[in-house]
Amino acid sequence: MSVRGLRRIIVSVADRERALALYRDALGLTEKYSAGEMVALAVPDSGVELLLHERPPTPGLAGVAVSFLVSDVDAATAAAVKAGAQVVDAPADQPWGERQSVLTDPDGHVICLVTPAA
Repeated sequence: MSVRGLRRIIVSVADRERALALYRDALGLTEKYSAGEMVALAVPDSGVELLLHERPPTPGLAGVAVSFLVSDVDAATAAAVKAGAQVVDAPADQPWGERQSVLTDPDGHVICLVTPAA
């Protein structure tokens, strides 16, 4: 048996509506369905869902981080900050050929915004 792909990423959030302001409204993920304290968002062109589960989060800088491919890291970072994200590393060109910013969402989970460097 082996892994055949990635189906969903589950993020525990203290306040679902506050999390939706970042992931849906600022980053543009589309809502697929909602069930109780959970809401699933579609990650474009991937078949992967981001599932926001309203329950006590346990964030940490050393845990798993999700990198979202965006068309403009600087603009997406500004929109994310406006929606409650905090900047850990400002947008910068990286030696591996991407422009990247590192943020924490309103619950303290690490997210990265990336685009291929120009």
